[in-house]
Amino acid sequence: MRVRRLGWAGLEIEAGGERMVIDYVRDLSPLFTGWKPGEGLAVASGEARAALVTHLHRDHTDASALASALAPGAPVLRPAPGHGDDVDNVTTLAAERELVLHRLAVEVVDVWSTRDVGPFRVTAVPSVDGLGDPQVNWVVQADGQRIFHGGDTMFHGYWWLVARRFSPFDAVFLPANGAVVDAPHLRPPSPLPAALDPRQAAAAAEILDARYAVPIHYEPEQPDKIAGYVEVADPETEFRTHAGRRAHVMAVGEWLDLAT
Repeated sequence: MRVRRLGWAGLEIEAGGERMVIDYVRDLSPLFTGWKPGEGLAVASGEARAALVTHLHRDHTDASALASALAPGAPVLRPAPGHGDDVDNVTTLAAERELVLHRLAVEVVDVWSTRDVGPFRVTAVPSVDGLGDPQVNWVVQADGQRIFHGGDTMFHGYWWLVARRFSPFDAVFLPANGAVVDAPHLRPPSPLPAALDPRQAAAAAEILDARYAVPIHYEPEQPDKIAGYVEVADPETEFRTHAGRRAHVMAVGEWLDLAT
């Protein structure tokens, strides 16, 4: 199995001559101020057999990008819609509408459910979203290797359950920007990170017994973000410090061959 970092939280996974994508996006304008299309992001290298989505924030679910990358009828596996009214779900409604507009083969998955898609076995595992929206993380197995994708989860107590069922991992891809979010619909705001910071990501990687721990969900150039979204200043350096020998920082577009 080979894994390619596509930028932000996006991954492309290849095994048995087939590929899938996770949290693949091409448009980050809902998060970045003055963002230019495609900037800092890689294009999927070929037609994908399936797409996995951790949650329906627009920087993780880009229906247009998925439509361009997926084979006809390929499934898009996603968590359940949010509960409550439109105010509760304000951060997921845009992606929900776009998935319908692009007529993608969307399937809602339950936590701990497993699917076989071509050479890939995928399992949705628990996650905790920093804004309270539904989120899953993903375990993907193929060619005798196993990876974990952490979306933009917070730190939580499910790490040990995931580890007992699946560890060791060949690679774990974990958010590391420690974003503190001040959103108008979340009052009063929290001063705590809504996604793993580098120290928390390193702790999760150790619990999951990762051979490679790869930070995602950050941009080295620190482009301007929307108001109320404040990140750790240097996630890469902090992550290397805390993750030690496990740390494996990948450039956008870079492949990691897990068979070597």
